Amino acid sequence: MFFRKSKPAGPVDFLIVGLGNPGKKYEGTRHNAGFAALEALAGKLGVKVNRSKYKALTAEAAIGDKRVLLMMPQTFMNLSGESVTEAMRFYKLKPERVLVILDDITLPVGVIRIRRKGSDAGQRGMRSIITLSGSEQFPRIKIGVGQKPRPDYDLAAWVLSRFTGEEAAKMLEAVDRAADAACRIVEGDLEGAMNAYSR
Repeated sequence: MFFRKSKPAGPVDFLIVGLGNPGKKYEGTRHNAGFAALEALAGKLGVKVNRSKYKALTAEAAIGDKRVLLMMPQTFMNLSGESVTEAMRFYKLKPERVLVILDDITLPVGVIRIRRKGSDAGQRGMRSIITLSGSEQFPRIKIGVGQKPRPDYDLAAWVLSRFTGEEAAKMLEAVDRAADAACRIVEGDLEGAMNAYSR
């Protein structure tokens, strides 16, 4: 429906950024939900996110008639804005053309929320992007990774923990839906994506 394997000619129309931490030790952690969704999207688009550019692993692909750059910043989460703003400057893209996929600890595991813009809500990768760009106008797909099991639980330990078997099954479905939602947003139907996938 949304996907096409060939790359359209012309400049990049959209950035799709998945947030996470690089390296094997962080694979499968809650904080890497954005990476997982971007990899799911890359699979649907028939590309591999393996080209090093803009302090990120990248791949070019097509969604409909739009040329997109998929990005997984390799700066570690808290410095994600360095990678994103470098690519934005190169392609002269406004924040509205940069879709960010990220984890959200306020949402139950596997629940998706799509927002047109907004604050960082405490997510440090998003905070870095907003701070360095000077804008909150980034559309975003938030993937729920669950709240801390108790208030005094260390936040860093929680976001770097891995999913249980039951949670992992929910996440597989969630990242697949996030990938489909990203395509719909790039094609210009953010409202439709919000109605169809925010659940």
